[in-house]
Amino acid sequence: MKPITSIVAALLLFVAITSGAAEAPASDGSPNSINARADYFRLDNAYVPPPGEALHHYTAGFAKILCSAVFVTGLDPVDAAANVGGFISPFDQRQHVVNTRIDRVREEVSLVLPDGVVRTARRYDNQGCVAHSLGENTIEFMPSTVEANLPPAHSTTWPMGDVIPEDSFPRGVDIERVQQALDTGFGPEDARTLGLVVTYRGQVLGERYSDEVDIHTPLESWSMTKSLTGTLMGVLIQQGEYELWQNAPIPEWQEEPNDPRQAIRIGDIMRMSSGIMINAPSDPEFDTSTYADHFYLYTGGVNQYHYAATRPAEYPPNTIGRYRNTDPVLTSYLIRLAVEGRGEDYHSFPQRNLFDKLGIRTALIETDTYGNFLGQGLAFMSARDWAKLGNLYLQDGVWNGERLLPEGYVEYASTTAPAWITDGRPVYGGAFFWVDNEVGDDGLPPSFSMRGAGGQSTTIIPSHDLVIVRIGKYTGASEGGQALREMLPMLLDAVPATR
Repeated sequence: MKPITSIVAALLLFVAITSGAAEAPASDGSPNSINARADYFRLDNAYVPPPGEALHHYTAGFAKILCSAVFVTGLDPVDAAANVGGFISPFDQRQHVVNTRIDRVREEVSLVLPDGVVRTARRYDNQGCVAHSLGENTIEFMPSTVEANLPPAHSTTWPMGDVIPEDSFPRGVDIERVQQALDTGFGPEDARTLGLVVTYRGQVLGERYSDEVDIHTPLESWSMTKSLTGTLMGVLIQQGEYELWQNAPIPEWQEEPNDPRQAIRIGDIMRMSSGIMINAPSDPEFDTSTYADHFYLYTGGVNQYHYAATRPAEYPPNTIGRYRNTDPVLTSYLIRLAVEGRGEDYHSFPQRNLFDKLGIRTALIETDTYGNFLGQGLAFMSARDWAKLGNLYLQDGVWNGERLLPEGYVEYASTTAPAWITDGRPVYGGAFFWVDNEVGDDGLPPSFSMRGAGGQSTTIIPSHDLVIVRIGKYTGASEGGQALREMLPMLLDAVPATR
């Protein structure tokens, strides 16, 4: 039974929203109208910026990026420094580093700043690369090695393995047109595409890779990880650990009897509609004068789950849509609470409960220094494995006859979130998926997608049973995105509609 205080808080917020809805300014999606509507609903809570110096945080992000690029993906460090991961470590901030040390024995990166501060990151087994706290060179948890419990990939048929049968190519497909589409989608050299995979009706139609990677290389995803986190929560809901529309049992929100955050539902959080306050670069009212919490949740060197859980409410839940890393971090927190609450090993949960089911062998989710999965953006998987995750959604959450996601969960993921509609930006759905549910001027059918900084994407087009994965280096995002847009009409012309 939910606490009475939580129910009362929810009712008070509901009354406040519904009674004032007629007076709230409408939004047409422009920054001014979005902000006017937000001002109407804003709660009386003060914003407190993250502690520490921005350059120290940026450099911690740079150390993590270099570590993952070299020791997870296997890229050249000089190239990675110039082209990878500009999200949490802007390229113009990297020039401040006066000494770079890459220890290939310890799998560690150390970066020295002019003030003598050293930021380090080290590879820790399946937890990938972890950025150490300022002044530290160790972590606060015991790393673990988690291996896939699957048959050998080289002798197992796709999708549970690598073998693509010659007779599996679907009928009615224009093979030549598919190859042309793949050539276009991979883009020119300055697109810096690493991997491109297209599946149709669950079968691999074709793929392209740069010379630096192959079908098994774990590739960075950035915010595609959010959709993976939403998937892991879906697995827990299917297993009976949570309900989608229950109030989120975040421990820090239960400490005070009338905490308004008790009214926030799990389904609101995964729609980026929790209303939790941070400073994020995609906010229409983004404050550039402080280091964004959105980045700090990668680089802060603190317990990121606790940090996210102690941010105040800025808006009532399910009212204002804001793309903020607090929401996937809070979802990851709930995942850890449920998994450890039933006595299960937390770090092996994704592999045992999802990846093993889908035939995924290359995945890892990086953590903070306390071992918390940073499910807002630090997962690595091969392009083929991202395609498998996309196909789970094409199959309504069922894989090999086993329901992994609850009935209706795919509809939840692919349906535009109400708060984003009323904000005039109908672009975000549930389970941390982007949605495009209108047939626009480009004539493309409705789709939903996992997306990440730097042009990373897994696009799902239900009408044609297509999944398209494109992953590349950060600096190629613009050219890579253009190539992908040019590819999609060609691909749709090459395959018959299925629904």
